[in-house]
Amino acid sequence: MNWGVFEGLLSGVNKYSTAFGRIWLSLVFIFRLLVYVVAAERVWSDDHKDFDCNTRQPGCRNVCFDHFFPVSHIRLWALQLILVTCPSLLVTMHVAYREAKALRRRAAEGDDDCRRVYPDPGKKRGGLWWTYLLSLVFKAAVDVIFLYIFYRFYRNYTLPRVVKCELPPCPNVVDCFISRPTEKNIFTLFMVVTACVCIALSLVEAAYLIGKRCRECLGARRGDARRHRALSRAASTETGGQVFQGPDYKPPTVSVPASVPQGEEALP
Repeated sequence: MNWGVFEGLLSGVNKYSTAFGRIWLSLVFIFRLLVYVVAAERVWSDDHKDFDCNTRQPGCRNVCFDHFFPVSHIRLWALQLILVTCPSLLVTMHVAYREAKALRRRAAEGDDDCRRVYPDPGKKRGGLWWTYLLSLVFKAAVDVIFLYIFYRFYRNYTLPRVVKCELPPCPNVVDCFISRPTEKNIFTLFMVVTACVCIALSLVEAAYLIGKRCRECLGARRGDARRHRALSRAASTETGGQVFQGPDYKPPTVSVPASVPQGEEALP
């Protein structure tokens, strides 16, 4: 593994993430990726070799192992980590596309007009906001799907010490023993818990982004309303407080009684 390239990718993802995204990235890198590379891979390295059955029937051990362990934990975790980290890289690629588009605009026009395209290429606005939000939903969905797969293959995410197998070509019901089941159960539960925490962080971050966008939209509408009221008051002040009612407006008329001529008294 080229750690220089890996470090560059991590720094790019961390740069364009929120606080929740940085916590998620640290959790994935330290508690999932490093645990997988350093410890978990070695624990499952001998799962098939040390799977013993109390029979010498040819093929029985292989058939029983394939029945109880259709997919290895290690391969499932590797696929899960690949799929769960790809959306973050897509966000980085989207930012890189914005920056490249701004550079092409600058080279074409020969000035700084490219800033009008994206004032800040890394700011989550427009398509980048949707890319980031969909990446959070995709990451949470991937973890949920793999947790369900693990639960279907390995009930309660645990491995028994002994399994009974009667599949052909086994001559009868045979007992098969799993190597280091306690250690494997501990690592399995650890990976399940970290996946649940990552799901919670992704959902919280998605709620934070949506709530922040709603607050910004409401603030913009309130600002427009305040500006409209201020302009209306300014226009009223400039016209001396007069209110124009339109061309069809007719002022109200008041009937005034006729005056009584001098020397005459009004009849009672």
